[in-house]
Amino acid sequence: MGDPKKPRKKYASPRSTWQTDQIARELWLVGKYGLRNKRELWTAETELSRIRNQARKLLAEPIDTRAETEKRLLLSLIRKGLIGSSSSLDDILGLTVESLLERRLQSMVKSKGLALSIQAARQAVTHGHIKVGNRRVTIPGFLVRRDEESTVRIIEGSTLAKLMVEAVPSAQQEE
Repeated sequence: MGDPKKPRKKYASPRSTWQTDQIARELWLVGKYGLRNKRELWTAETELSRIRNQARKLLAEPIDTRAETEKRLLLSLIRKGLIGSSSSLDDILGLTVESLLERRLQSMVKSKGLALSIQAARQAVTHGHIKVGNRRVTIPGFLVRRDEESTVRIIEGSTLAKLMVEAVPSAQQEE
């Protein structure tokens, strides 16, 4: 057990952080998905690495011993919305960090049109204007499950809802 004030790291930084193509790719992803810093990207990459590691280990086992574990892993990833319902272990190895970043609440808010930009989506989530199901979520990195995807909405009576109503007609008039 460690000190409760010092939780364990949820990410592993890259071995070489100063490669030009890697820096450019990371900065592009940070900008596209509105991440606060590269640490959020590294957390997603580490989670994806953990999932792919499980799949590789299962593929190395004999078919009869891996059946139940494989089923649990596939159901978990289907519930999270990372893979389709007819996927196999080989499809897990094809996952990219973008597929994981698309499942974040911040990205969902932007894709549903509840915010005008990815940065506005992050601010809306952080300030408590977004509801998932019946609960207010203030964590932009919250992974939205497939069954919760349709319940992402702006909280009733929120000032953001009023601003969005005003912004949408003005955007339509400009077109």
